[in-house]
Amino acid sequence: MESVLLVIHLLLAIALIITILLQRSEGGALGIGGGGGGGGLMSVRGQANLLTRATAVLATLFILTSLGLAILGGTHNRGGSVLDRIDTTTPAGPAAPITPATPTAPVAPAAPAETPSSPAAPAPSGDTVTPPSAPAAPAAN
Repeated sequence: MESVLLVIHLLLAIALIITILLQRSEGGALGIGGGGGGGGLMSVRGQANLLTRATAVLATLFILTSLGLAILGGTHNRGGSVLDRIDTTTPAGPAAPITPATPTAPVAPAAPAETPSSPAAPAPSGDTVTPPSAPAAPAAN
C-alpha cells in the first residue's frame, strides 16, 4: 500500500510541476504557455482557468498523499521514547568501586652488566671521526 501511494505521490509531483510551468508567465518567469493569440483550441482566459483549477486539484491531491504517507510511515514506529528502549537489565545496587593497586616504592635500577672486553662489532674504518681523548694530567714536580 505504501509503495503504491508513493508512486502516485511522485506522479502527482511531476504533473504539478508541468501544470505550473504551462501557466502563462507574467514577468518573464519560467512559464512556457506563452501569451499566444489567434485561434487556438481555447481562449487565453479559458486556458488560464483550466490550468489554475488543475494546479489547485493536483496540489490538494499532493498534500493528501503527503499526509497519507506520513500516517503510513508513523504506523511502523514502535512508539514510545528512545529512552524507553534502553536496556535496564543492570543490577539494582551500585557496583563496588574498583580500588587502585597499592603503590610500591620505586625499585633501584639493577647494576649494569659487565661490558665485554672486545667490541661486539669491529669499528668502522675510513672517514669516521674519532672522539678526542681526555687531556693528559699535568706532571707533578
